[in-house]
Amino acid sequence: MSVLVFADSSEGKFKKSAFEVVSYGKKVAEQLGTNVVALTINVSDSSELYTYGAEKVVSVSNDSLTTFNAKQYAAVVTEVAKAESATVVVVDSSIDGLYLAPIVAVSLEAGCASNVVDVPSSTSPFTLKRKAFSNKAFSNTVISTDIKVIGLAKNSYGIHENAVSGTTENFDAAIVDSGVKSEKVERATGVVTIADADIVVSAGRGLKGPENWGMVEELADVLGAATACSKPVSDLGWRPHSEHVGQTGKPVASNLYIAIGISGAIQHLAGINASKVKVVINTDPEAPFFKAADYGIVGDAFEVVPKLIEKLKAFKAS
Repeated sequence: MSVLVFADSSEGKFKKSAFEVVSYGKKVAEQLGTNVVALTINVSDSSELYTYGAEKVVSVSNDSLTTFNAKQYAAVVTEVAKAESATVVVVDSSIDGLYLAPIVAVSLEAGCASNVVDVPSSTSPFTLKRKAFSNKAFSNTVISTDIKVIGLAKNSYGIHENAVSGTTENFDAAIVDSGVKSEKVERATGVVTIADADIVVSAGRGLKGPENWGMVEELADVLGAATACSKPVSDLGWRPHSEHVGQTGKPVASNLYIAIGISGAIQHLAGINASKVKVVINTDPEAPFFKAADYGIVGDAFEVVPKLIEKLKAFKAS
């Protein structure tokens, strides 16, 4: 009996979510009176996970797993879960995690709960609090199967150090033929990604054109933030689709979300509602976004944003 967590990585480096799922898995393992095991794929040094409570790391290395493939990754997670007699499997609720969790659940004949925001309120019955209705409500879900698969919502539990003296074990996993082959993968380099960002600076059609995006990027650079955009902006080709956030784009659960010149359509709000603090800059005081915002500035972005950058630079300098 154990709790298995999948510590996601990219190009051999752990994503921020990896530390959160290990922290979460450690707490669940304590509730169940068992140990937590972390699974890594193509990471040369996994010792960093010991800091967050991973008493054992199962390391899988295979060139066939360089690019994420839901079926192949699920097969590896399933094989390791069986080998470790895992009764709980935890993954993150990223786009990859949302593909991964249900396949693992079917393979293990397990109940599955995604967008979980807290440790079980009860282990008998096994009860989990989840986000529902596009982050507008919560639901309490009971998993009654012997094995449970949990998709942990980003930034819901947090990263907690709980250093242990862990061990790492290499595992030779069987690689299945998924029938799907990636021909090309394009990754943004040298910038903070939306998935790992604590702060996201997003802009919409209020910026009037792609030539005005310099101030958005400058504000993001000052804050150490990722840049994002609304759907119309990516549709117009002003920004890449990888930056489109919202219900039909990438979900955002940052600690701070700054929306510049975005009116706040319901689809956009549904995708960013999980962010903890939302700041809106818009010339229209009736923009729907103001109803969802924690802080709002009614003003012209071309006047407000440069002043904000100036003040932030002065603050950082002092």
